[in-house]
Amino acid sequence: MRIFPILIFSAITTAQLFSQTVVIKPSDAGLRIEIDGQLFSEYIVKDTPRPFMYPVVGAAGESIVRNFPMKTDVAGESKDHPHHRSLWFTHGSVNGVDFWSELKNFGKQLHTGFGETKAEGNKGSFIADTKWVAADGKPVLADTRKITVTALPDGERLLDFDVTLKASEGVDVVMGDTKEGSMAIRLCNSLCLPSSKKTVGGQGHAYNSVSDRNADVWGKHADWVCYYGPDPKGNAVGVVIFSHPSNLRSPTTWHARDYGLFAVNPFGLHDFEGLKKGDQDGKGDHTIKIGESLTLRYRIYLAKGKPKPNKLEARFKEYSVQ
Repeated sequence: MRIFPILIFSAITTAQLFSQTVVIKPSDAGLRIEIDGQLFSEYIVKDTPRPFMYPVVGAAGESIVRNFPMKTDVAGESKDHPHHRSLWFTHGSVNGVDFWSELKNFGKQLHTGFGETKAEGNKGSFIADTKWVAADGKPVLADTRKITVTALPDGERLLDFDVTLKASEGVDVVMGDTKEGSMAIRLCNSLCLPSSKKTVGGQGHAYNSVSDRNADVWGKHADWVCYYGPDPKGNAVGVVIFSHPSNLRSPTTWHARDYGLFAVNPFGLHDFEGLKKGDQDGKGDHTIKIGESLTLRYRIYLAKGKPKPNKLEARFKEYSVQ
């Protein structure tokens, strides 16, 4: 008789551990994504030079991205690079137009509509269409994004970001050779590396699939990169980006800095490979011909604790056949 209530408690605990429900619904700014009724992230398209996702809540229930510039009053946060908005995709040279920074004559990404949105059980996804427009109003290219959120046991989650860049505006599209791009997250201060001079309180670490560590992951070719350390409340978490092996120039190069910029960029070879100015300039250029497209696929894994290399490699192999 005494065993029965213990078994009930155990079953309830296990169900709570594994049962997670993803819901996606409209918001004033775009789309709101919830896991078990709690905000995970919002895809924001209103009053912004480009769509972005904010916050990004990690495996321990705290956001793992910097709040600035969305919030300007968070004590201790760095305020460099105000164009680093949480989680986003763009590039610094597209037919010569800068879509990365927000300096003079920069290009903008205009959200043009949502496609299919669906959620069932622990997985939800949506389609978003985007037009890239130069400062003079001339459209340069379009893209279609499919973003999928999967809730995993123990608070972990996956965010898949698949983007198809389309030369649909009557001109070839040249993705230019610059380090300023492309699939990016700006991490919170505590996940930055201690070596950073731009952030305060960095306690993070980094390594990649070829065993480079910390600041040495920048510019290297790798299938994935992992940052790990404390979230803003001190919980041990990991943030990993996997680049699908079908992507251009795999294994890809990484614009991953000690101050919290964590980005995948297959186009910046001149910068990453240390070529001198004038020596193979444009080596990283990639041209999408009129009417053609380029698809890039990325998976962001929000882990609990310190991810281990062998487990990350297993996750990458699982992703690579999808």
